[in-house]
Amino acid sequence: VQLQASGGGLVQAGGSLRLSCAASESIFSANVVGWYRQAPGKQRELVALISSGGITNYADSVKGRFTISRDNTKNTVSLQMNNLGPEDTAIYYCTVLMRSLTYFGQGTQVTVSS
Repeated sequence: VQLQASGGGLVQAGGSLRLSCAASESIFSANVVGWYRQAPGKQRELVALISSGGITNYADSVKGRFTISRDNTKNTVSLQMNNLGPEDTAIYYCTVLMRSLTYFGQGTQVTVSS
C-alpha cells in the first residue's frame, strides 16, 4: 500500500490545518488507520488512530484539538488540527495496518510559529 500525505504547511499558533492521506488501494479492510508524528530530535509518536469500526484513539496532547476521520469510499484518512501550538511542529506520517502489515507514508511537514 502506498500512502500520499498532504496538507502540511506553516501556520501561526492558534491556527488550523487539515491533513489528508490517500491510499493506493482500498482501506476498507484496514484494521487501523491513523497518524504519527516526529519532531526534530524526538522519537516518532502516535497522534491519532481510527479503527475499522470507527473507534478513535488520541494522544493526550492532542485530545480536544485534533479529529481523525476515514473515508473508505475514497481511501483517505484525514486529520483536522485546530488550535495548533509550536509543540505540534513535526513531520506527520499517515499509517495503515492491513493484512498484519503496517505501512507508513512519506510524511508532510507541519510548522507552527509562535
